[in-house]
Amino acid sequence: MITISTVSKTYGGRKLFEDVDVTFAAGNRYGLTGPNGAGKSTFMKIIAGDIEPDQGHVSRPRKTAVLKQDHSLFNEFRVLDTVIMGNQPLWEAMQERDEIYANAEDFTDEMGMRIAELECIVAEEDGYTAEAEAESLLLGLGIPAELHQSTMAELSGGMKVRVLLAQALFGRPEAMMLDEPTNHLDLDTIEWLENFLVGYRGALVVISHDRRFLNAITTHTADIDYETIIVYPGNYDDMVRTKGQIRGQVEQQHAQKQKKVAALNEFIQRFSAGSRASQVQSRKKQLDKLDQASIKRSNIQRPYIRFEVGEESGRHVVDITDLAKAFGDLDVFSGFRAHVNRGDRIGIVGKDGVGKTTLIRTLLGELEPTAGSYEWGQKTSIGYLPQEHEETIQKGLTIDSWLHGFKPGADLEEVRGLLGRMLFRGDEGKKSTDVLSGGERVRMLFSQLMITRPNTLVLDEPTNHLDLESIAALAEGLSAYQGTLLLVTHDRDLLTEACTRIWHVTGRNEIVDYRGSWDEYHDRYIAGGGEI
Repeated sequence: MITISTVSKTYGGRKLFEDVDVTFAAGNRYGLTGPNGAGKSTFMKIIAGDIEPDQGHVSRPRKTAVLKQDHSLFNEFRVLDTVIMGNQPLWEAMQERDEIYANAEDFTDEMGMRIAELECIVAEEDGYTAEAEAESLLLGLGIPAELHQSTMAELSGGMKVRVLLAQALFGRPEAMMLDEPTNHLDLDTIEWLENFLVGYRGALVVISHDRRFLNAITTHTADIDYETIIVYPGNYDDMVRTKGQIRGQVEQQHAQKQKKVAALNEFIQRFSAGSRASQVQSRKKQLDKLDQASIKRSNIQRPYIRFEVGEESGRHVVDITDLAKAFGDLDVFSGFRAHVNRGDRIGIVGKDGVGKTTLIRTLLGELEPTAGSYEWGQKTSIGYLPQEHEETIQKGLTIDSWLHGFKPGADLEEVRGLLGRMLFRGDEGKKSTDVLSGGERVRMLFSQLMITRPNTLVLDEPTNHLDLESIAALAEGLSAYQGTLLLVTHDRDLLTEACTRIWHVTGRNEIVDYRGSWDEYHDRYIAGGGEI
């Protein structure tokens, strides 16, 4: 059980939450939700003991696992050892035991007694099966056996994340805190993780922007809003329904309170210098009782995303003939044939590293094909959001001037209105492009696609850096889009809502073209174990 008592935290002059009292019970799995900037990761770090609250205290079990965010922390260690470090008492006992055995020539009775104590700890912590358990976790998370003896420094960034996730899952901790555990996981591995976590019996607190993942694993939702944390029974969708029912009531109460405050302030200002001093003092006391600081508004914000088509493309958008791409001796795909018509909505799926981004970049001319060809149709205009977009926004500009550059003839009010719908309100349009967060960059790139109105969208992992509200808005925007869509994503809900055709990059030098929804493809070929 994790107990949080009267915890408050202010960050950058803004109050995140105040006097929070929450208990996370063993056997329950809690999704920690709230928009970007609400304080989810800060609250998680407070629970873990990584940062101190402004006030209050936290009680946590002795064996509490935390998904590490520093991917270089274990570079010198073997992959297997890094996982076993998730059980710190076991790891320390094994290290001390091995050090004593390494100095056997100076063995003493005291050392023998200490060895016996350490062996008891190793036995109690299931140390004799530790490597087998670690190997099982690594395989489940998609890390092949040949990498288990490698050092962490030899792994890619995505593989390091998986090892650190295995570390958090190792050793049956009494409580687990996982911040974005599905990052860098492919669809198969996400499903494996879901099954693992559903069987977990400790107290789990998880942050994720994957709605289907949250719905699959959580029994409760702890939502950061109104400067506090409210725990709802049920998964994320259950919370949204319940919160929608009570939110109107809360907002109405707050509006009535604000109206009362305004009336009291008006009376005090009008009559403070007159003969109604006693009434003025009475109103001041009422104002103090209302406690204006308690008038808190919801932090929920959802952008309005609508992609419109300017000039319509021709009927034939792109023809692909025997397309192949290889890097040296590594064949990514070959012999790929496909015909894309206007209005096709294609989801591109596959494990990490199999070539989804390579396929996109080849079709866009950023990479030369090894063989075969492709031809874009007449009047096709492409709007592209790359997976790596840190350098795609010019530095040294304001947000509104950057966006205006894509449509110089646009009225400035049109630009500001569009930015407002994308949550850049008021003076935020004057914010420098040098200091953008990941979520702000993505919303800016969406704004660019909205103002330029391409008839074909090519989006590579567009949900990266977005909160759940923004992902829901994106799904609505893509569902309403009348153009052609090529979408790379690991978000299963987004695939289901936005796509009607699947390209599966299998990693076996082929791409499967399935005309149907993601759920149909998954049920027929993946969950059912059928042959692709």
